[in-house]
Amino acid sequence: MTGTQLTRRKRANGVESRQRILDAAVQIASERGYDGTSIAAVSARCGLPASSIYWHFRDKDDLLAAVIERSFETWLAAVDLPGEETGTPLQRIVAVGAAVAASLVDAPDFLRLGLMLALERRPEEPRGRAVFLQVREVARQKFTEVIETLLPDLDPANVRTVVTYALAGADGLFLQREIHGDVVDFTAMFELHARLVYEAALQMAPGTPQDQAQP
Repeated sequence: MTGTQLTRRKRANGVESRQRILDAAVQIASERGYDGTSIAAVSARCGLPASSIYWHFRDKDDLLAAVIERSFETWLAAVDLPGEETGTPLQRIVAVGAAVAASLVDAPDFLRLGLMLALERRPEEPRGRAVFLQVREVARQKFTEVIETLLPDLDPANVRTVVTYALAGADGLFLQREIHGDVVDFTAMFELHARLVYEAALQMAPGTPQDQAQP
């Protein structure tokens, strides 16, 4: 085996090990919360020695921050405003709602762990909490772009209000699913939420034809 092949194998093994560690950290944090998560517990779950975990991550905070970043990147890649060929502005934003629901089913970890950390107050802020606040700001910017695209005449103050309402509602629907599980029709709830967000924004927009609220 050549040196180049060895380097590639080592790199692939390193990526695989990192994913195993992150997957184990997600499981432990979901079961035990932030305080109950430890490098030892993650090591036992993923089957890798603690030294391997410390090779990838400085400490538990760095590990959980990486969990949030990975999950958010997956979520962000799935959420885009579809083009005009999808239909009316209302139909387009409802499609975004459905995409958000699907992506949170596939990649819920950033929001699950992030909300957990955001609600805690500690003398020293965990890095994971700071990372969550950063990615949440990216999400805010993403939804701001959606509203500004669909309703370009809406003034900035009203855009901020609508986006805050959209994010708060999404948090609430996510918590509802975390509590009640699959009995909640996640997609239907997010589609309804998207419709309400759009109709609220439409009421604030000057001179917007009301028939835009119709599907």
